[in-house]
Amino acid sequence: MDRTIAAFFDLDRTLLAVSSGTLWAKHELLNGNISPKQFGRVAIWNVLYHLSLIDIETAFKEAVAHYRGRRYDDLQLETKRWFLREVAHHLRPGASRAIDEHRGQKHRLVLLTSASTFAARVARDTWGLDDFLANDFPTDAEGKLDGTFVSPLCYGPGKVERARAWAAEREIDLADCYFYSDSLTDFPMLDAVGNPRVVAPDPRLRRAAKKRHWPILEW
Repeated sequence: MDRTIAAFFDLDRTLLAVSSGTLWAKHELLNGNISPKQFGRVAIWNVLYHLSLIDIETAFKEAVAHYRGRRYDDLQLETKRWFLREVAHHLRPGASRAIDEHRGQKHRLVLLTSASTFAARVARDTWGLDDFLANDFPTDAEGKLDGTFVSPLCYGPGKVERARAWAAEREIDLADCYFYSDSLTDFPMLDAVGNPRVVAPDPRLRRAAKKRHWPILEW
């Protein structure tokens, strides 16, 4: 019996040529939902995130608290419209080819991202992926966000924890799986799979990949 294999993909600067987080902050700024000062902080956070130089849980708590009281379904609909208009066309050509290649091999295609579940759900549906693992947010009895996030945060070691749980439920061995990412923040997950694939990496991840003889892809 053939073993099931999954191909996990990071979103920002891996499947996408851009940071969806920065584009969302711009969307929020233009719609008057955040101030120019808040937009500046988000831009700085995204740079520090990419460089693994931020306390991500503290930044996430502050960002998520801003949405306390927003209806979950409304935010999902708004994110879908935004994603299809502003984000989906930034899919890297190499990413599209990789998705098609893994689909041809009947691998499970899974988005594994620190982005919101709102964006991840639209990405999954838009590109025909099988599943997604992303950051989700609890709601109250009225379906409104309570300003917190579901632990563990889907970031760094948290991505590995999420992926292991997902794989175990399906009797999939991560040693058989692939993971594509551009960032050193994803080193734990790259190290956890049997087939790491480093995409247009930041300098520190490039050095780590070369040291470990991981394939480096320039999409």
